Amino acid sequence: MKLSGLTAFLPCRNEEANVERTALAALEACRAVADDVEVIIVDDASTDRTAAIADRLASEHPQIRVVHNAVSRGYGGALRSGFAAATRAWVFYTDGDGQFDLAELPGLVSLLDRYDIVSAFRLNRCESWRRRLSGRAWTGLCNLLLGTRLRDIDCAFKIYPRRLFDEIQLHSEGALIDAEVLAKAARRGYRIGQIGVRHYPRSAGRSTGGSLRVVVKAFVELFRLRRDIVSGASRCQESVADRL
Repeated sequence: MKLSGLTAFLPCRNEEANVERTALAALEACRAVADDVEVIIVDDASTDRTAAIADRLASEHPQIRVVHNAVSRGYGGALRSGFAAATRAWVFYTDGDGQFDLAELPGLVSLLDRYDIVSAFRLNRCESWRRRLSGRAWTGLCNLLLGTRLRDIDCAFKIYPRRLFDEIQLHSEGALIDAEVLAKAARRGYRIGQIGVRHYPRSAGRSTGGSLRVVVKAFVELFRLRRDIVSGASRCQESVADRL
């Protein structure tokens, strides 16, 4: 299966050591699965050379462009910038830290004849045991509260139809963003497929995803999203009852 059009975007915050190889790998992978491609680097107000490297890549490769967030919007905000900037019929994203093999993208695309969305899960999560344990617990909690059935809800290797982002409103600025998109898509009847991919150790730079501030914000947003989904379902039921 080859797609007519594909946007791939990479959220980056201080990824000067990773952004070039990841962006070029994304460009190569996209060309293998789609006729019309663009790669977007989302620079989330980096304080290192990420922005300069991204701008150089855009000047050298017509299919690469850059979105600069003037102030850091957090992980969720960076993803929202990427979703908003995407122009092709399909949208794929992965993190700019290079912990995934972009050559595995065709595996996701091959499932799009059966599913509307494909969300990967990490076969071997290359992080500390604490991060692995907390990741499993977080996925389980999101599944319980939001009604999803994902194996690895935060895995940064997903492909969506672009039209989804015209149908839903996103609010998460933090780590809840993946759960919000998938929960709202499932509520709208989108079929979600899953596939395992390899995960690799970070070769450079530093992750901030496990900081206490990020974790607390994710929990606050999760319970707010749960409330909104429940109230939305209640309003829908009341509307149906009114018409009977």
